[in-house]
Amino acid sequence: MIEKIEIQWLICFQAVYDKRSFKLAAEQLQLPMSNVSRHVALLERELHVRLLERTTRKVAPTAAGKQLYQSITPLTQAMDHALEEVSLSGDSLSGHLKIITPDLPFLADILAEFCIRHPQIKLSCDTQLDPTEGLLDGFDLVLRFGRGQLEDSGWVAREILRLPSCVVAAPEFLKRYPPPQSMDELSKIPCITSLSILQGMPWRFKQNKTVQVQSGYKVNSGQMAKAAALKGLGLAILPLHSCGSEINNGLLVKINCNSEPEDLVLYALYSGRRYLQVKVKTFLEHLQSAISHSGLSSNQD
Repeated sequence: MIEKIEIQWLICFQAVYDKRSFKLAAEQLQLPMSNVSRHVALLERELHVRLLERTTRKVAPTAAGKQLYQSITPLTQAMDHALEEVSLSGDSLSGHLKIITPDLPFLADILAEFCIRHPQIKLSCDTQLDPTEGLLDGFDLVLRFGRGQLEDSGWVAREILRLPSCVVAAPEFLKRYPPPQSMDELSKIPCITSLSILQGMPWRFKQNKTVQVQSGYKVNSGQMAKAAALKGLGLAILPLHSCGSEINNGLLVKINCNSEPEDLVLYALYSGRRYLQVKVKTFLEHLQSAISHSGLSSNQD
């Protein structure tokens, strides 16, 4: 029977099954929705069984559809892995690499250099500081920052970069608010926090300590948080590497609260399937190598 089945039919069926939507599957596969619908219909006709129930509101797999999906998914993943491995025997890596990453200059340079080294790679890059779980679908790799323990997302999380951090404030701010001597005192002083990422509130410290701070200035940018701290708008947690010169020049003061903030960690998140895609594996090796030569602290698994 296999000689009667087109691989594209199976790929379209898998995408619709994963997304529970013909429209979203078509977007992921970069195909017209009519093509995806036709491929699934041809597969059902050849198998003489309905795989997906369609309504105006949703798509749901039948028992046969669930059985087929569970059976073919390990096989198609192994085929994809084998094809990517073979592609490395040529002169260059090829394929479509889809990444979500923070919009940071050093990451932009690393991505550009990777594509220069592998000109057959087609890159799609979305700059999101705090991608939502639903947005992760359809991407090969997500780079995101975190402090403390990551929430379980079902993705493999590899630590790429670890940045020790500190609490800082401008001297003029400390004239209005005495430097806090303990974590409890932090809750009574204006702080600069993140808008939606890194569990902006409460602030997280090592040994699983937290403190609920008050904030009237919330941003999703380390540069904006640093600028606000320099203007005396509040206390901020910043990576040491980004504020070391300001501390040395007296523009910022490092605050000792008898506890260190959790390190800022850059994680690479990717699908937990058995075989890591070669294009993802190669990019992660490039990323970690570039960071290790950049002078930033890094940690590899």
